[in-house]
Amino acid sequence: MNTIPKIPTPVNEPILSYVPGSAERADLKRALKEMSGQPVEIPIVIGGREIRTGRTASVAMPHCHQHILATVHQAGPAEIEAAIAAAREAWRDWSAWPFERRAAVFLKAADLLATRLRAVVNAATMLGQSKTAHQAEIDAACELVDFWRFNVHYAGRILAEQPLSAPGAWNQLDHRPLEGFVYAITPFNFTSIGGNLPTAPAIMGCTVVWKPAATAVYSNYYVLKVLEAAGLPPGVVNFVPGPSAQISERLLADRHLGGIHFTGSTDVFQSLWKQVAQNLTGYADYPRLVGETGGKDFIVAHLSADADALATALVRGAYEYQGQKCSAASRAYVPDTLWPKVRDRVLGMLREIRVGDPCDFRNFMGAVIDRKAFDKIKGYVEGAKADPKVKILFGGGCNDTDGYFVQPTLIQVEDPLYRTMCEEIFGPVLSLYVYPAKQWAETLRLVDRTSPYALTGAV
Repeated sequence: MNTIPKIPTPVNEPILSYVPGSAERADLKRALKEMSGQPVEIPIVIGGREIRTGRTASVAMPHCHQHILATVHQAGPAEIEAAIAAAREAWRDWSAWPFERRAAVFLKAADLLATRLRAVVNAATMLGQSKTAHQAEIDAACELVDFWRFNVHYAGRILAEQPLSAPGAWNQLDHRPLEGFVYAITPFNFTSIGGNLPTAPAIMGCTVVWKPAATAVYSNYYVLKVLEAAGLPPGVVNFVPGPSAQISERLLADRHLGGIHFTGSTDVFQSLWKQVAQNLTGYADYPRLVGETGGKDFIVAHLSADADALATALVRGAYEYQGQKCSAASRAYVPDTLWPKVRDRVLGMLREIRVGDPCDFRNFMGAVIDRKAFDKIKGYVEGAKADPKVKILFGGGCNDTDGYFVQPTLIQVEDPLYRTMCEEIFGPVLSLYVYPAKQWAETLRLVDRTSPYALTGAV
């Protein structure tokens, strides 16, 4: 065949509304009912083979921690070795596939997720990560569909880019997959990132060992099933849940580590860098490291800001998905001339927020992800309550009786360098400093020096 294929032009996946009476709402509620009532057994998947070690961990709903969704088999040394071997073996064929053939697998996966498997993956995200229907929809469905379609599109553009040639010569550039395997380490807070980190390298012909977050393994397993249904060959992506430190120690020491694709905490990523550096002389090649970590994201308002728009930005930016996003608004700077108007609007909106089971579509917030997160967030809130220079303007309640619930909390500080203005909390806590309106330039400099993070911000 001499066809030069043209990749379909991607468009953003439309966001479904889930309004009462809609077909998508009925499908999602049906999936929620079926999946919450049927605990599943999640195996390790290596080379297309399901492995059950008998060493298991449980997955519970964050909003109802007595409700077990799944039992997950944990990888040990033998399974880690098998995953490395399977990835290396699969590389021989997968790296030789024509790009358009690889692309077809992920475009098929996108179509399956956008249609008949949409409700299943959304429901898994709601149950396992305590996301509302809207938060699951924009993450597990729309963003992951977009990742797969747009990644294929941009990969095609990368491969088509060729160097200039001098007269009498024809220069060609060949992009080759990384030799060895890519280690994908995925976070709890976005199912879409769980699906993207192992598959972006795979689109380019690499093979992958995927270590999902323990608190997102439920939805991530269903993402793997989408890929299998789309025809992803065995061994291209090997699904290895288990103890993070043990898995990382072995994989990072392997001579054939080709790269790391990571989203998670800054401390963990820095630890990975250090381990790779220590092992550098033992690698067959230099591993590529790609990572995205934390944030301490700001909203800084000028005295000319619209009070209604600002209030909406503060509430939606800080409290959607319980603030468990590295892009969530975590600190705010509002001029004293504008603050009285904004305060009334923000407090009014906060009073309307419902917190509870995300399967109740009236709720705006669910639970935080697990006990560790709950205790960390509660520690910040209790510290603020005990400080006479800090005011809790709203919220401050933390209740773990049934689920790990933290009320949306608004803190006003006198000291713009108070710890909740500087440190990443990763919860539904917004810290706010009211600055003198005449000190606009000084406040911008303050915003810049308060945190080492520079992920997102709004002016």
